[in-house]
Amino acid sequence: MASNRPAPQAVYVPNDDDFGSYDEGSFEEWNPTEESVRPVRGRHRVHKKGGGGLARSSTVLGVGVIAAVGAGGIATAQDGKPPVSISMPDLGAVTDSLPEAESLPGVGSLMSDDAAADTAVAAAAPLTAAGVSTADAEQGTTHAGEALRARIMQQAENQQNQADTAVRTAAEDAAVKKAAEEAAAQQRAAEKRADAKAAAKKKKEEEARKAKAEAARLAKLAKSYVIPTSSYTLTSHFGDAGSMWSSGHHTGLDFAAPTGTPLKAVHTGTVKEAGWAGAYGYRTVLELEDGTEVWYCHQSSLNVSAGQKVSTGDVIGRVGATGNVTGPHLHMEVHTPGGTGIDPLGWLQSKGLNP
Repeated sequence: MASNRPAPQAVYVPNDDDFGSYDEGSFEEWNPTEESVRPVRGRHRVHKKGGGGLARSSTVLGVGVIAAVGAGGIATAQDGKPPVSISMPDLGAVTDSLPEAESLPGVGSLMSDDAAADTAVAAAAPLTAAGVSTADAEQGTTHAGEALRARIMQQAENQQNQADTAVRTAAEDAAVKKAAEEAAAQQRAAEKRADAKAAAKKKKEEEARKAKAEAARLAKLAKSYVIPTSSYTLTSHFGDAGSMWSSGHHTGLDFAAPTGTPLKAVHTGTVKEAGWAGAYGYRTVLELEDGTEVWYCHQSSLNVSAGQKVSTGDVIGRVGATGNVTGPHLHMEVHTPGGTGIDPLGWLQSKGLNP
């Protein structure tokens, strides 16, 4: 595909030396017009009709006329013949039968004035504006490099924002997890304290229940047990040390009272012994139902005999000062079924009595 050559500035007119004699009437001056000399921009396709049709472009036709005139002049000069007038065919019928160029695909825009103007604008636009989008232009960016830089920076900023969001989300998740763990730990601690408090309360209630039961038991026992005498003063306790006792310590509990003060059976039982017992003076041994023995020593008189059944509170003798004594008193001893002596005061207290 070739482009059209621009029209010559003036028509060459041969002189007499070149052609000899010629008829001036056979030549006609050519005046170029705007349509014939206007350059055509871009590339064009020439539509041919049949095998030897002419192009519709007026510029191409003008150049063809010039070429034909020039060729005729040269031929005349070379042959020495007078110039031959050239008759042009009537192109009106040909051009009228051809379709309009604007209707041909891809050709109309190239041949139109608007297309030429658009091509001129595109050619005038700087290459640095290539790749500038409408959004970039609205933001005032007209340089392609600046637009690319802005997009890269925006992409980097978006990636950084995503990274920051991920870090923040991870931190928030960690904080939520830590808070949940702390809440769970606090809940467990609270439950543990509540359990401990409940256990302490339960223990206290159990202790109170046991104490109440023990008090009830002692109250019941107190009705079946009595203190062995009255109008007394405790003078010597179990385990007191002293040279006056052969074992080196006191083996019973002393109730100092006037001579003749009644002595009572502390509980229901059977008289196991009643009589003289050396250093113990007159002594009565009362055996209880569980095998425990209660000794009444230093009596002034005896009111029971061996094998006799007695009940709680029965008078079994009287306070005296017989045997190894320093004054009238009741020396009371308590022995387990196995024969071991125990503290009479503790034993009486275990029965609900407080001498």
